[in-house]
Amino acid sequence: MFRISAQRIIAAAMLSTAFATGAIAHHGWSWAEADQIELAGTIEKISMGGPHPTLDVATANDGVWLVELGNPRQTERSGFVEGVAKPGDKVVALGNRSQDPKEKRLKAVRLTIGEKRYDIYPDRIKTN
Repeated sequence: MFRISAQRIIAAAMLSTAFATGAIAHHGWSWAEADQIELAGTIEKISMGGPHPTLDVATANDGVWLVELGNPRQTERSGFVEGVAKPGDKVVALGNRSQDPKEKRLKAVRLTIGEKRYDIYPDRIKTN
């Protein structure tokens, strides 16, 4: 007869919970609109941690927006690494805004700081 120990059941339950939590935290693009916008403002805060680096960007007319970048490795490959920007720098973020009009949140495909462009998701960039 096949017997499963309580320890294995608990371990399996913990592993399942970890995967489910990770899937919820990693939301991809489903929350974002298909159309892209440009958001111009001033960087207030930079966070390079996971699951996605982020910027808090203060705009002239619409308050502070949360700008999500790619995963840490993808963001790094674009050239946007710690130290290339700082609070107070002007930024233009091209990306897809939240489908919730009350939420000031943008998934950036490109950042432009000064004359330097950082193509975070080059295959997703839509130019007019």
